[in-house]
Amino acid sequence: MIVLFSDCGLRGPYTGQVKARLLGRAPDAQIIDLFSDAPSQNPKASSYLLAAYAEEFPEGTIFLCVVDPGVGGDRLPLVVKASNKWFVGPGNGLFEGVLRVGSESAEVWEVTWRPEILSNSFHGRDLFAPVAAMLHCGNEPPGEPRILDWNRYIDWPDSLLEIIYVDKYGNAMTGISRHAAKPTYNLKVNDCSIGHANTFSDVSIAQPFWYVNSNGLVEIAVNRGSAAKHFGLVIGSKIN
Repeated sequence: MIVLFSDCGLRGPYTGQVKARLLGRAPDAQIIDLFSDAPSQNPKASSYLLAAYAEEFPEGTIFLCVVDPGVGGDRLPLVVKASNKWFVGPGNGLFEGVLRVGSESAEVWEVTWRPEILSNSFHGRDLFAPVAAMLHCGNEPPGEPRILDWNRYIDWPDSLLEIIYVDKYGNAMTGISRHAAKPTYNLKVNDCSIGHANTFSDVSIAQPFWYVNSNGLVEIAVNRGSAAKHFGLVIGSKIN
């Protein structure tokens, strides 16, 4: 399958154009919409989100990833193989999380292939989608191998003490991994202390709490309410 992870959104033509380009080159591909609203123009926050959600997909899955504020600039297009899964997208830190998870066997290629027509502002459609289709069709990555430590963002923490995503219910995901979360911890948000619960029904209606969500990230919630509205949380809000 080819999994789409992007900040392109569903409004406007962008996601549809990427899918059309994929299916034009790989008509039998099964396309999964994972995120079309990844943290906008924010490769760092998106990196933590991608690493957490990629874990549940089987080996061989191809992730087409487009969070690319530097499109057309000097960031390089990459193919990454980590945990026996493929990731295609910009070399701007977006793949740092998956490289850490699968670093023992990870490989990196700089994409040197270029299409006949390449726009300056939409590499997701013109470059990354065709490369993902090539991988789906069994081709080797169209580029040059790079050493694993090249262009790594090693100063990024393993757990990011920020909000990295807010879902439709107002639940606020953090970049904190389940491995770093102890139930005895109290998180602090805007000078408010938040305790742990296993799930929504364990607390009273309108009570804030934090829990480890189904993909292994610490998430701040309010039972039958919106944590984002309650605390004024947005992507990038700091926690401690």
